[in-house]
Amino acid sequence: MRSPAKLLFLFCLTAAFIACKVPTNKTPAIPNIIYIYADDLGYGELGSYGQTKIKTPHLDRMAAEGMRFTQHYTSTPVCAPARAMLLTGLHGGHSFIRGNHELGGFADTAERGQFPLPKVAVTIADVLKTKGYSTAIIGKWGLGMANTEGNPLLHGFDYSYGYLDQKQAHNYYPSHLWENGKWDTLDQPYFYVHRKLSPDSATDDAFATFIGKDYAPDKMTEKAEQFIREKKSGPFFLYLPYTIPHASLQVPEKWVNVYKGQFEEQPYYGQQGYTPSKYPLSTYAGMISYLDEQVGKIMSLIKELGLEENTLICFSSDNGATFNGGVDARFFNSAAGFRGLKMDLYEGGIRMPFIARWPGKIEAGAVSDLVSVQYDLMATLADLTGATAPPNDGISILPTLLGNNKEQQQHEFLYFEYPEKGGQRAIRYGNWKGVKTGLKNNPAAPWQLFDLSKDPAETTDLASQHPELLQLFDTIVVRERQDSPLASWNF
Repeated sequence: MRSPAKLLFLFCLTAAFIACKVPTNKTPAIPNIIYIYADDLGYGELGSYGQTKIKTPHLDRMAAEGMRFTQHYTSTPVCAPARAMLLTGLHGGHSFIRGNHELGGFADTAERGQFPLPKVAVTIADVLKTKGYSTAIIGKWGLGMANTEGNPLLHGFDYSYGYLDQKQAHNYYPSHLWENGKWDTLDQPYFYVHRKLSPDSATDDAFATFIGKDYAPDKMTEKAEQFIREKKSGPFFLYLPYTIPHASLQVPEKWVNVYKGQFEEQPYYGQQGYTPSKYPLSTYAGMISYLDEQVGKIMSLIKELGLEENTLICFSSDNGATFNGGVDARFFNSAAGFRGLKMDLYEGGIRMPFIARWPGKIEAGAVSDLVSVQYDLMATLADLTGATAPPNDGISILPTLLGNNKEQQQHEFLYFEYPEKGGQRAIRYGNWKGVKTGLKNNPAAPWQLFDLSKDPAETTDLASQHPELLQLFDTIVVRERQDSPLASWNF
């Protein structure tokens, strides 16, 4: 861990760098940065990525006014480790957090969070603080409670608001959220979010017991707008990980009504976990449209404050669409034809929408097929701001964002490792993709090999035809992975 003296020295060096550097079109003055993170949003669930049943006008406008990436990946296909890797720039073979290691239970009295991010971890917020950024995390943290070394205030964030424990985030009407480590009471009592209803007795009143008064994402937007107004003189970094559209299926009624009657749907009674919903398809679609409106509010505020030309806004998702909780990913074509969903290292679990908007700097309507990954964000923002990043596994994609494609470094490979759902590993190497599954029961599980240029749905295993690639993949694994201190994450 860097000592305060070393951090002060680093701050002085980087401050001097900014003071002396002559601004150019290639490297603009450091902007405000907003990174909006959806939760369990599939690659195909936005209009700009081919969605036809769910309306996302604000995100579609963001894509039309910015750059849309078609080969962008999350670092791993589930919540907590994806967030850890995003913030630290480390892939699944190096990350401190590699799975959803749950502590405690669902009740307020049992709230313990997940395995905490170690104090020695250096986050994007830590790095941007050296450049004078005000920093905030508003939304779902999932990397440790306030009484642990995973407290976001110990990881570079000046302000934190939202869910610390992602089990609590299964309920959009919780009894409380957390503000700077202190309990913020909301206007509803605690209730168990995974309670099932009987089809024989599920009345409208029974479904209504899962709806409260204070919708947590409303509070997130409110706090985000407040932070932006307070820090408008900049620079600021706002990490805004909304919980939508992660189950449970809960959204204010007006958003259900937007879609009610458009789909043939049957009530969901909670048989696959999470809250029951009388109109599960309409509710899910309404949740995504609600999220879209929140993005619109953030963009409108930035425009109102005259910050558009000095604010980079990014949008992505932590992993693919889910398979439970009443969500019907097939109905919405959530994975856009890719194989797999959340918790899979096939494309449907890890290929993500990624949109970046910065008027005057990022070309409007641009589409990039650069192979990129969320653990690139550390290197990219360090490059953008002139900050010094810690050792990480990413590359800067700033040249692509600014239209300097000839200067863009390419990944030799992307490395993925995920210890849950039987133990999985994947490597993307050019257009080739290697996948291993079931590694905990069979450490000698063979590679599956796919040519994504011809077979993006990963239907045809070509492993027997390319033994040289399989040997290369084995070499990459030996070089890239390190054992985790948590035994259950090793295989």
